[in-house]
Order: sequence, then structure tokens, then C-alpha cells
Amino acid sequence: MHGQSSPRSRASLTPDDWIAGATVLLTDHGIDSVRVDVLAKQLGVTRGSFYWHFKDRDDLLRCVLNAWRDAATEQIIERFEGEHADPRALIKELISLPFRGRAAERAARIELAIRAWARRDAMARQAVDEVDARRISYHAQCFSALGFRIAEARARAFALYAYEVAESILSNQGNAAQKAERSALVERLLLTRLDPA
Repeated sequence: MHGQSSPRSRASLTPDDWIAGATVLLTDHGIDSVRVDVLAKQLGVTRGSFYWHFKDRDDLLRCVLNAWRDAATEQIIERFEGEHADPRALIKELISLPFRGRAAERAARIELAIRAWARRDAMARQAVDEVDARRISYHAQCFSALGFRIAEARARAFALYAYEVAESILSNQGNAAQKAERSALVERLLLTRLDPA
């Protein structure tokens, strides 16, 4: 860089900068707004610098999906496994995920935008399906560790995951006390053993 502040050099931007910019556009304006020219202008670089990091727009979109999968699923699972050995504590943590303040709100907005994109795009749909399956599988492991049989662990995992998704989507329903009551009820329902039919 030779003392110029603008435009930024292609070397000053990382792929993560482009991915973050694309994610903001996706979240705020939808998938159709995620275009190379729009991103380049937003990031203060030339269009050509995009191709320093990505083959094409689809390559960038694939990276957006991978970054979402990593941040919203794999990193959370790794963090939980590092912090807790007790599956009951893990389930309580999972129940609380939709209520983690601004981070949870931002994550929910990104996820809603990706799910809207997935309704019309096979690549996004596959990523969402894989993320859903991975999360449900992890939830099921927690229930299995508590001694539930596999089929019941999977069913309870699905119910827990559906609750998490619903709380994220319906975030304006109820005040803090009502949300706490719902969480406590879900926890009791999911951890209580049913009498065999």
C-alpha cells in the first residue's frame, strides 16, 4: 500500500471479509442482493479483487453456507462438549440458546435468511438439511447419554430442536417471565421419563 486509503488493495481483504459482507447483505436484503458488484462497493474495493479469493459468486455463496454451518453448529457443539460432561446440563444449555441476547438475535436473523434462501436453492437447502440433521443428532446423543432408548432419544431431540427453532422465529411472543416459564416446562417435559405404554 502506497499511502492511499482508497480503494483498498485486494491483499488487505481476506476471504472472511467477503463472507461477512455477503452474510450481512443476505440477512438484511435477501439472497438476490448478494452480488459481486454490490459487495465490492460496500467493501471499498474493485470487482476484480473479488476474484483474488473466489472463483465466482457460487463459490462465495458456498463459503457463506460453510461459515454459517461452522459458527452456528460445529463451534457450539465443540464449546458445549468442552464445558460440560453432564448431559442434563447440556440439554439445559441447548434450551437456553434462543435467549442469549444480541448474539442469539443475530444468529436467528442469519438463520431465517438462509432458510428463506433454501426454499428456492438446492445448495442452500442441502446445507440447511445437513445442519438440521447434525444438530438433531447431537441433541439425541445428549438424551441417549441419559439412558433414553435410541428411538425415544431421537424423538425428544426433534422436540427440543423444534422448540429452539420456534423460540428463535417467535422471539416477540411473550415477556421474559413467560419465556422462562416455557423453557422450564420444556425442560421438565423433555427430561421426564414416561411410563411405558
